[in-house]
Amino acid sequence: MKFAVLVFPGSNCDIDMFHAIKDELGEKVEYVWHTATSLDGFDGALVPGGFSYGDYLRCGAMANQSNIMSALKEFAAQGKPVLGVCNGFQILTEAGLLPGALIRNKNLKFMCRTVQLKVENNNTLFTNGYEEGEVINIPIAHGEGNYYCDDETLASLQANNQIVFTYEGENPNGSLADIAGIINKEGNVLGMMPHPERAANEIVGGADGLKLFKSIVKQWREQHVNN
Repeated sequence: MKFAVLVFPGSNCDIDMFHAIKDELGEKVEYVWHTATSLDGFDGALVPGGFSYGDYLRCGAMANQSNIMSALKEFAAQGKPVLGVCNGFQILTEAGLLPGALIRNKNLKFMCRTVQLKVENNNTLFTNGYEEGEVINIPIAHGEGNYYCDDETLASLQANNQIVFTYEGENPNGSLADIAGIINKEGNVLGMMPHPERAANEIVGGADGLKLFKSIVKQWREQHVNN
């Protein structure tokens, strides 16, 4: 499987993502600059964290105007897996690939530590390697990770089982319904604030995030290699 790691001016988790795929997962991966206009030849797309365009205007708003975003939207429409982490999640909401928005943390402070997440839905291409209800440890590093949407959208997310991860125990940012990660209705676009790529090896404190990437590869192989 071949992954694209999108890179915007100000991205700072692209190397972490590249390392997780290449060295921990053992799959093919390439950086794709924001000026590119195609994602042809890739099987999965990863939108990393950081501060794209300095987080001016709104987080992810300027990144959404980049050339690569048209290709990403087409890529997602084809049913291929798209993962947005932290700033990547913000970009996916700005692009309309996921509902809702990420606003300032409730305490108005940048937060960087490991938190516990509960796997609410393990029947997705991103979470099939986890048990339903499993509690995992994943780092966060964000100032605007407070997920918000209107009541109608929240009801839809709940009815369609689109809430994939919630914060277990402490909610670090005030996120609505303790939401830490959601998926689109089609099931191929996931956005999450915590960083699974920073939890891909025990040497950095844990490998709970590696299961997410293994889940993507497992389903891709079942669909493309075993058939």
